Amino acid sequence: MGQHKKVTGFIPLNIAVLTVSDTRTEETDTSGHLLVDSLQAAGHKLGDKRIVIDDIYQIRAELSRWIATDKIQAVLITGGTGFTGRDSTPEAVLPLFDKVVDGYGELFRQVSFEQIGTSTIQSRAVAGFANGTVMFVMPGSNNGCKTAWEQIIREQLDSRQRPCNFVEQLKFEQAEV
Repeated sequence: MGQHKKVTGFIPLNIAVLTVSDTRTEETDTSGHLLVDSLQAAGHKLGDKRIVIDDIYQIRAELSRWIATDKIQAVLITGGTGFTGRDSTPEAVLPLFDKVVDGYGELFRQVSFEQIGTSTIQSRAVAGFANGTVMFVMPGSNNGCKTAWEQIIREQLDSRQRPCNFVEQLKFEQAEV
């Protein structure tokens, strides 16, 4: 595994985007594209982008590939967070975490409450670390992704954010240290 990095200025991260959906294609994946555009506008690099069906084992397989490499520091996961029969992203992701970021889901629902009221209780947004990779799970809606990115994730993936951010906790390739 790569080394953690001491942070001084802005560090562009390699961020992967995973869309979990039984119906979306690359052409119709608006929330995935919103996340790609947002992370690139913030100065980060798109490390990879995939769409998988809402199946626990396919989700885990894709995430495990990214977790196992030193090339991806963060993963943004959109979709599969509701309560319908096929929504299984939290169940797929939680067993992979070494540490859960409890405050992410709490804060997401707090911020979301201001926008959609009590419907926010149906969002099962979760985040955590696995092998030096931070992963954020958010709803599949464009508004949910925009809220998560702009209100929470962007600052936590910015090495200049004070008093703290997640960048120093992430793994980097040996050549980058």
